[in-house]
Amino acid sequence: MNIQQNRVVVTGIGALTPLGLDMPTTWQGLIAGKSGIDYITLCDREPLEVKFAGEVKGFDPTNYLDRKEARRMDRFAQLSVAASREALASSKLQITDANQHDIAVVVGSGIGGLTTLFEQIKVLLEKGPTRVSPFLAPMMISDMAAAQISITLGIKGLNLCTTSACSSSADAIGVAYELIRRGDAVAALAGGSESIINPIGITAFSALKAVSFRNDAPKEASRPFDAARDGFVISEGACLLVLENLEHARRRGANILAELIAYGATADAYHMTQPDGNGSGAIRAMQLALSKAGLLPTDIDYINAHGTSTPLNDKTETLAIKNVFGEHAHRIPISSTKSMTGHLIGAAGALEAAVCVMTIQNGIIPPTINLTNPDPECDLDYVPNVARLAKVNTALSNSFGFGGHNSVLVFRKYSEA
Repeated sequence: MNIQQNRVVVTGIGALTPLGLDMPTTWQGLIAGKSGIDYITLCDREPLEVKFAGEVKGFDPTNYLDRKEARRMDRFAQLSVAASREALASSKLQITDANQHDIAVVVGSGIGGLTTLFEQIKVLLEKGPTRVSPFLAPMMISDMAAAQISITLGIKGLNLCTTSACSSSADAIGVAYELIRRGDAVAALAGGSESIINPIGITAFSALKAVSFRNDAPKEASRPFDAARDGFVISEGACLLVLENLEHARRRGANILAELIAYGATADAYHMTQPDGNGSGAIRAMQLALSKAGLLPTDIDYINAHGTSTPLNDKTETLAIKNVFGEHAHRIPISSTKSMTGHLIGAAGALEAAVCVMTIQNGIIPPTINLTNPDPECDLDYVPNVARLAKVNTALSNSFGFGGHNSVLVFRKYSEA
C-alpha cells in the first residue's frame, strides 16, 4: 500500500503565558531573560505552602469570547480559544465551508478544568448536591479545550485531546503532524492549555515535594541545571500552532515559519513521578526522532530542554543528551525556557515547540536564567542568563512527563528542497 507522506510546516503561533498575552510579547520576554513568576493572585495564597506561580496576567476572556460563552468555560478552555484565535490570525488561515472538514484540532491538557471542579466541590459540601452547576462536567473534562476551539471557530475535522502529563501538548503536536503527514487533514490547530493555579492544584504538587518552596524569591525559584534548584514552578497558559500540509500552505501563499520533520515518543515503564535514572526512555525518544528525521546527532543546532528545575529531571536529561549526542552534546546550545515561564504542565511542550520555531526564525537562542551555580552533574552549554545570537537550522524540543512519558519534536528551517 502506498501511504502518502506530506511535508508538514508551521504557519502560525498563538500563546498566552506568564510573559504575555500573545506570542510576540512572550518571545520578547524570553530573549530579554525576563521572569514571569510572581506571587499568586488567582486565589488566596496565605494558607498555601507555596505562594507563587506563573500566572497569565491581565487575561480577560471577554476579549475573545461572548460573556455567556466565557462563563461556561473553565479558564484553561478560555485560554485555549484565545490562543487559537491568535494562531489563526498569525497564519492568515481562514476557516470556510469549503475547508472546515479538512482541518483538525488536537489540544493537550494534563489536568483539565481543575479550578471549576474545586469550586463545585466546595458548593457540594457547603450547599448540597442540588446546587452543583449543570456545567461542571462539560467545564472540567480535559477535552473541552479542543472542543471549545472547534465550536467557537467552526472546525469540523478530527477533534481530540491528548493527556500525557507534561508531554500532553508535545504529543498533541506529534499526533497532528502524523495526521497531516498521512493525508487525514490538510491543516491542524495543535498545542495545549492548562490552568491549575488554585488551592488544590498548588497543594497537590507541593505535597509531592515536586515544586520550589522559594517563597522569598519567586523570580529566582525556577533555576534549571543550577546546583541550588529545589523544584519546578507551577504555571498556566496556552499555546497553539497552526500546522499545514506544505502544498496547502504554498497554494494559499502562507508565511512558513519552520518545518516539523519528526516526532518520537517512548515510555520509561519505571515510576509514576521519577524519570528512569539512566535516562533510557528519553534516550530512545531522542534517537527515534533523529532516526525518523534522517538526521545525525551533529545536525542538531539547538535543544529546548524539558529542564524543569527538579533535582532528578535536570541531571537525568543531561545524562540522556550526552548519551545521544556524544561529544557534540558539549557543542549544542541548550536552554530551559521554564526558567522564565515556569512549568505550564500540559501546555509546556507546545510553548517550547513554539520557542524552537521562533529561535529558527530569529536566530536568537533564549537563555536559561537563574543559572548562577551550575550543578557539576549538569555540565553542558545551557546558554546561561543571557540570550545568544546563533544560526539555528535544526532544533529539538524535549518534553518528559509524570508516568514516564517521553516526547520529542524536531523542527528545521524551511527550504523548498
